[in-house]
Amino acid sequence: MAAARSWSEGMSSDNVKGLVLALSSSFFIGGSFIVKKKGLKKAGASGIRAAGVGGYSYLLEPLWWAGMITMVVGEIANFAAYAFAPAILVTPLGALSIIISAALAHIILREKLHTFGILGCVLCVVGSTTIVLHAPPERQIESVTEVWDLATEPGFLFYTALVLTAVFILIFHIVPQYGQTHIMVYIGVCSLVGSISVMSVKALGIALKLTFSGMNQLIYPQTWAFTLVVVTCVLTQMNYLNKALDTFNTAVVSPIYYVMFTSLTILASVIMFKDWDRQNPTQIITEMCGFVTILSGTFLLHKTKDMVDGPSLTASLSLRSLKHEEEDGFGEGIPLKRQDSLRMP
Repeated sequence: MAAARSWSEGMSSDNVKGLVLALSSSFFIGGSFIVKKKGLKKAGASGIRAAGVGGYSYLLEPLWWAGMITMVVGEIANFAAYAFAPAILVTPLGALSIIISAALAHIILREKLHTFGILGCVLCVVGSTTIVLHAPPERQIESVTEVWDLATEPGFLFYTALVLTAVFILIFHIVPQYGQTHIMVYIGVCSLVGSISVMSVKALGIALKLTFSGMNQLIYPQTWAFTLVVVTCVLTQMNYLNKALDTFNTAVVSPIYYVMFTSLTILASVIMFKDWDRQNPTQIITEMCGFVTILSGTFLLHKTKDMVDGPSLTASLSLRSLKHEEEDGFGEGIPLKRQDSLRMP
């Protein structure tokens, strides 16, 4: 309670604006997952699916564009939030979009969510709240050139090189073989690229914020370099997120994407903006506990994806086993494929 009181009393007006924008962003983005998947299903019924070779028929589907517009509105709000508050505070609030998308998927798409799946969503929110309550103060930056200096330090350059290497390996070697059966492949590309895009989004947001306050940052080439990175990364994320949504269960894609994206984004922020340099060991350990809580929630969602609420656990497990057998064969049904590499002996 003391920590929460101290945190709330110390919130600046910029942090409050950032929180409000981040919360509204989650509502829009959570709803957009459902609208886009409805569009993808409708397009897939009359054309090539997004996950197929050359599968871009969804671009002609108005419902998909409605979902995309909703997501863009949410992303704009999210973009603005990064200009006012630190990434380690804004990013975890995306947990709210998990609850919205999972609930709407259960109601609209008929994608059943087990009781333990609901508990998983709650754990994600609790873990995110823990991180937010112990978030470090925002770093004071007065020019986009300061952000560029941070982005070109050896530590962040090394992180960027690792991310680009992993993304190229995933796209050109892993996706063709395992993209349709392993949920982590598509989401891995989105999350890795997303961690770089958020750092560029924050840099661009700071540049625009300073420009609107009277200090023109558009004259610096660094501003346009960050803009190019944002556009490239966002287009890549959109492409592979569409593939993930069209192939796997929305109620599972959303939380796993959230956890990977949030973890990598906070890691990138810690490296680039040195967030943990402004915190004591207790705050850092508490944030790590928040991550463990989020990961626990994701584990519950993933492990109970095929379970249904019934009179007994045995019945649920039997149903889950039956679904796995169908997925390993040629049956249609739940699109989240079983990963043979994770089977217990």
